[in-house]
Amino acid sequence: MAAATANVATLEQSPQIAAPGAADTPEWPSSASAYWALTVIILATFMTFFDQVVFGMLAERIKIDFGLSDSQLGFLAGPASIICYLFVGIPLARLADIWPRKYVLAGGVSVIGFVTFLGGIAQTFTQFVGTRVFLAAGGSAHAPSSYSLIADMFPPAKITRAFAILQFGFIGGTTLGPLVGGQLIALTAPWAPTEIGPFQILGWQWILIWTGLPAFLVALLFLTVREPRRRLPTGEVPAVNGDTSLARRVLTFTGLDAARAIRANRKVYYPMFLGLALSALESTGFAFWRVPFLMRTYGWTEAEIGAATSASMLAASLLGLLLGGTLVEWLAKRHKDANVRAAFICFVAVTICAILAPLMPSAVLAILVMSVGVMFGIGGAVPQNAAIQRVAPSAMRGQVTAIYLFMFTFFGAMGSFAIGLVAQYVVVDPARLWLALEITAALLMPLATLCIYRAIRPYREEIERLEAAGN
Repeated sequence: MAAATANVATLEQSPQIAAPGAADTPEWPSSASAYWALTVIILATFMTFFDQVVFGMLAERIKIDFGLSDSQLGFLAGPASIICYLFVGIPLARLADIWPRKYVLAGGVSVIGFVTFLGGIAQTFTQFVGTRVFLAAGGSAHAPSSYSLIADMFPPAKITRAFAILQFGFIGGTTLGPLVGGQLIALTAPWAPTEIGPFQILGWQWILIWTGLPAFLVALLFLTVREPRRRLPTGEVPAVNGDTSLARRVLTFTGLDAARAIRANRKVYYPMFLGLALSALESTGFAFWRVPFLMRTYGWTEAEIGAATSASMLAASLLGLLLGGTLVEWLAKRHKDANVRAAFICFVAVTICAILAPLMPSAVLAILVMSVGVMFGIGGAVPQNAAIQRVAPSAMRGQVTAIYLFMFTFFGAMGSFAIGLVAQYVVVDPARLWLALEITAALLMPLATLCIYRAIRPYREEIERLEAAGN
């Protein structure tokens, strides 16, 4: 650690890379440094998902106050937030490969907090859409930067555990979001609009203002993280170094290098990418429409939904972490493709739950089935993420991860819009939102599961190749 400590000042100016094949391979960061970085990443992840869940809790309030249709509401929740991502997502994610990642993460969480705050003072639907446009831009570099940082902070033997712990950010955001969001909605529901200068702030908008502010504190915490040295497997060279030409540096920001790497190993990447995209289209869309579904189908209030789903989703998420880790460890004793094989098993279970949940005769049973689906969804998330980190070239791990997660971000964002379109133009009756959820689940999830199954054999062959090369 003495050498690592001595290099901290240099590391914060430009990310260093451990030379492949060097005799003096640097030590891994201390456990204290690694777990502190992981803690701050978890807090940032928590803020991201907490905002998403609370926004979903506000769906019916937003629809009424802005006079929206289901398709407009779905557009606001999804496509509006990824317009900017389409243009800046990959270039920003490239920063994870060439800049100190803690600064990229700090900037991203600051943007998320600021955009959420702006939603709290938006005066029209157009202004509200304008704030959501920049939301995904703030988060576009979060996952690539955090995944890359974790991969260089933790030795291979501990990286699966680190990714499992990272899920606590998701768990916290998705379980506290309904509980806190439901209570805040109940608190602010009777409030009259607040007049502050030219702004008229509706009761529910105060919730966005309150939830946006803590992000700035998390951004400051990232400045206390020690940037680790980047590590390359044997024989791999960095895409960008001190001697790289300006034209080459610009080219790396386009994502073409990563796209070529993905295409070269397409039998591994393509089915995993497509499976993630199809599942995100359904699962993220369902997550947004969950509260309107329970309100319209069973007559529950936001506070009732928040209390019930918070407890059930917390239990399901914790069990999912245990299930995912245990399943991967058990499969790893027999199969080199344990990560993708475990993901496939979890996809099968999620598919069954997604199809059954809208058909339940009561809200309690629907929430119970949803919770089982969440358990297997969490269980499959860790091996999916670990699988990509295991096979992605380290010199462009950030961009490969960004493209992989782009499939989740883009198609996940389209999910709320797609379900809204089905609800408005196919089902027509707003009270039968359950049928729109059923149609999308039955169409998308079986295809997603098939894609993950098709990735098992190519992934196993790639792992065998990497191990034969000493990586």
